[in-house]
Amino acid sequence: MNNVWMSLVFVVIGLVLILVGANALTDGAAAVAKRFRISNLVIGLTIVAFGTSAPELTVSVLSALKGSPDLAMGNVVGSNIFNVLLILGVTAAIIPLHVPRSTITKEVPLCILASLVLLFVASDVWIDGATENVLSRIDGLVLLCFFAIFFGYTLAIAHNKTDDADEEGIKSMPIWRSALYIVGGLAGLIYGGQLFVDGSSAIARNLGVSESTIGLTLVAGGTSLPELATSAVAALKKNPQMAIGNVVGSNLFNIFFVLGCAASIHPLHVAGITLVDYGVMIGSAILLFIFGQFFRQRTITRWEGIVLSLCFIAYTAYLVANA
Repeated sequence: MNNVWMSLVFVVIGLVLILVGANALTDGAAAVAKRFRISNLVIGLTIVAFGTSAPELTVSVLSALKGSPDLAMGNVVGSNIFNVLLILGVTAAIIPLHVPRSTITKEVPLCILASLVLLFVASDVWIDGATENVLSRIDGLVLLCFFAIFFGYTLAIAHNKTDDADEEGIKSMPIWRSALYIVGGLAGLIYGGQLFVDGSSAIARNLGVSESTIGLTLVAGGTSLPELATSAVAALKKNPQMAIGNVVGSNLFNIFFVLGCAASIHPLHVAGITLVDYGVMIGSAILLFIFGQFFRQRTITRWEGIVLSLCFIAYTAYLVANA
């Protein structure tokens, strides 16, 4: 019982650090974007996305090295589902999100492609008739090559100030303070996320839940809390470009960089992730494209945010029912 209470304390402390870190990171990154006239979307796609994906990177790489591949893969697949369905759903339910044109025409389709690529490279049983699904070192290197292409693209558009960029509400601050906010915010996010995951995982294991279910739910939710906090704070501060860029960028980082690094270091023999899980991940990206492109042009409305959130609740209920 004492261990359970200690785990709950870790969860609460982790949540506090995540929220404080998200606020500091958003302020610091937005100030950097304003100072160097870099699009807030690009800041969200790179600096913020990489920082908020750091917990996924840590957990997935350590899980691979410790022989827990289902936890590593479930973490990424679950985080990407969490990012789109719950984070953008909750954020849009709070305040409608105006989606930049380039995001709908380029970044979101790339996110769909990334999800399909992951399905293909991790489907040895279903595609090749192999005895098990393995994300090999070659697969990992292929994912890292895709990441290099994506990162090169973001550098190419870094100074393309779009019409969608809105600097209202962004605080100006000296560069040293911006750097301090970013570094301190990232530290809070990473350490807070680690505390949350450790505490949640300990509680879940005491209940006898499988590694894949832990990865798809508690670990995915815990490592995605930085994205949730950062996107919600960015939206409330009238900076929807960073909120959207953070989620899309994090999903691309998770597949191409996080799983690319994990598989390159140690092949992932995946057994517990099903076609339903991959399908929900791909479907969530397609749903984001549909909501952003059609209906109210390039705006995810409150009702659409509620639909995304309900889809997440339905998927979570499915996982619990089949645990």
